[in-house]
Amino acid sequence: MSDDDETPPYRRPELDTAERVSDLLDRMTVEEKAGQLAGTWGGHLREAQTFEDVADAVRNHHLGVAAPFGWAAPLATDPTEVAEIANDLQRVAREETRLGIPLLLNVDAVHGHAYVADTTVFPNGLGAAATWDPELIEAGAEITAKEMRRTGAHQNYSPTCDVGREPRWGRIFETFGESPLLCATMAAAKIRGYQESDEPVLATAKHFPAYSEPERGEDASPVDVSEYKLRNTFVRPFEDALAAGVDSVMPSYNSVDGEPSHSSRRVLTGLLRDELGFEGHVVSDWNGVRQLADDHKTAKNQRDAVRQAHAAGLDVASVGSVEHAENLASLVEAGELDEETLDASVRRVLEQKFELGLFEEPYVDADEASETVGTDDHREVAREAARASVTLLKNDGVLPLSGDESIFVGGPNADDMIHQLGGWSVLDADDAAGETVLEALRAKSENRDATVTYERGATLDGTLDVDAAVEKAAEADVAVLALGEGWYLHEFGPAAQAGVETGEWPTRAELRLSEAQRELARRVHETGTPVVGVLVTGRPLAVEWLDHNAAGLLMAYYPGTEGGRAVAETLFGENDPRGRLPVSIPRSTGDLPQTHDYLAHPRPIGDDEHPPSYDPLYEFGHGLSYTTFEYDDIEVENNEIGNRDELDVTVTVSNTGDRPGTETVHVYAHQEVSSRVRPERWLVGFGQVSVDPGESASLTVSIPAEEFGFYKPREGRVVESGEYRVFVGDDEASFEVAE
Repeated sequence: MSDDDETPPYRRPELDTAERVSDLLDRMTVEEKAGQLAGTWGGHLREAQTFEDVADAVRNHHLGVAAPFGWAAPLATDPTEVAEIANDLQRVAREETRLGIPLLLNVDAVHGHAYVADTTVFPNGLGAAATWDPELIEAGAEITAKEMRRTGAHQNYSPTCDVGREPRWGRIFETFGESPLLCATMAAAKIRGYQESDEPVLATAKHFPAYSEPERGEDASPVDVSEYKLRNTFVRPFEDALAAGVDSVMPSYNSVDGEPSHSSRRVLTGLLRDELGFEGHVVSDWNGVRQLADDHKTAKNQRDAVRQAHAAGLDVASVGSVEHAENLASLVEAGELDEETLDASVRRVLEQKFELGLFEEPYVDADEASETVGTDDHREVAREAARASVTLLKNDGVLPLSGDESIFVGGPNADDMIHQLGGWSVLDADDAAGETVLEALRAKSENRDATVTYERGATLDGTLDVDAAVEKAAEADVAVLALGEGWYLHEFGPAAQAGVETGEWPTRAELRLSEAQRELARRVHETGTPVVGVLVTGRPLAVEWLDHNAAGLLMAYYPGTEGGRAVAETLFGENDPRGRLPVSIPRSTGDLPQTHDYLAHPRPIGDDEHPPSYDPLYEFGHGLSYTTFEYDDIEVENNEIGNRDELDVTVTVSNTGDRPGTETVHVYAHQEVSSRVRPERWLVGFGQVSVDPGESASLTVSIPAEEFGFYKPREGRVVESGEYRVFVGDDEASFEVAE
């Protein structure tokens, strides 16, 4: 008898994946199948007892998915140790279970593999979107995938496809901003980077179908939207994610139209699979299944919650653990859930494991892990992303600094790496590479005649020695105040780990800076020293006082490990700020909502009686450069296009300043007459062009006709015939879509 005859087909890599999956599925018991659909969180896996608990769940309850590192700071550890933990868990699965099915290990590496020490951490979502550079974001995702695989992880719970429409929401920093097109473009770029790299991981499009405009801005509260808005605003990025071949989709915590997403067959099967054609596997958000009974109150108990979720179309409960697996097996054995439904889900999970090569190579080289993560070439890509994200909101001529000033540096975010990283990252500065804003400014000053003094002056939500800060600021030529927010997750927690008690600022109720930070800024401004504000923040904060009083204002977002250096380079003029806002910055909480694509509507008592519908402090797409640009009249290649054609919009960009610079060209559209109320204008395309001083360059943005269309309830997607206009800057051009 040959070796091939003795080796079961599922262990033979030369066979087709479908054949291997079918063979393995036929050998599995109901309990083994159910276990493949239940994941567990490892907690603090450096503790022997916790590791043994997870190992027991794999060994005796057949669990097939685990999140051994991520979500909370105590899990941050040395890359070699992380790889060893992953190998130890895989060894249990491979050598101590009947069928030897490897584990699928997942992690929230949303802006780099940031829960592992010394890895490469990129700007968080809004900062990434501010680059308007999908190729750069794709390159960063490819690096994240490599660093994940080298430490033993296989699935990334990223990208966030939510369209950020609610600035009060604590997760808007994870989004790519307020434009469905921009979110879709950046999400697709990340998916390509994760899944098409030399060492790919599974990407996860989240949170389907609508999560990011919760009532009151409260995380996971209902998103009560019409079908029109659901499909035209929130679903669009997921459509592009599926077109990019995303392997996994995660439902949202909240309810939509009264149905929790985790138990909605209409959403997970009808919309996602039947209509949009998704064929990958659906993974729950953390405790999304448990919440059906505990919070939504739509399930009688946890057993009923498991039944509802899997009947709706869920495949994997990310941290359902043993209880979920046992409930799932019990439901199938009792005939309350079809075994065919179970088999379909298991098949999807096994396909992923085979395609990733985990049956042949389940282990990683732990000694190489530390040598791979956070390398100089990886960090240079993160540095370029941070440079490209920095957005200059205001400049009265104080920037760039000449390099021979005395510079006072203050504020809670000037010398705090954890605040600079933001959420979904380590919580111990010793685990993070890179420089803070203060450290980078000091390093840059060493080769100049500049001097740097420092006094923090305030925490995020409390005053320190403001008098000392004022005294030092008064003696300086310029004051750089790094203000904003710190590390948080979801509903601004668990913020206590980052030095702020949950319930203190930041909160949903207040989009202004905390009183302590406002006092520091006021007192420093009163010295007469020009103030440059640097906003290290996850949200578009209402900073009207700074707009009126600061000489310069930079938006740094959460820029990652390389953000301090990128900010310093920008202040000194080594980096021309080319970031552009991916989200509108409101004047106050009371002015919300403020989005560039607001719907047309009547004004019954006249324009003079009310402010404009869209009147933010800083508009979507705003951003200054150290040079100046002018646009020549825009041209469209054809005055008439079909509904499946492309419209080529060409503009000539002239650099009228004395420095080289990069301009992001935004193309907006307006439909003159439509069958449904449409936005006054909406983003339909964008591109970037770098121009030397005194030179001009032509840029053509090709826009598919579908971008001028919309989803029409009961009819589907339409591109209506008639007249349209496109806008670039202050210029516009008209064209028609033919019948």
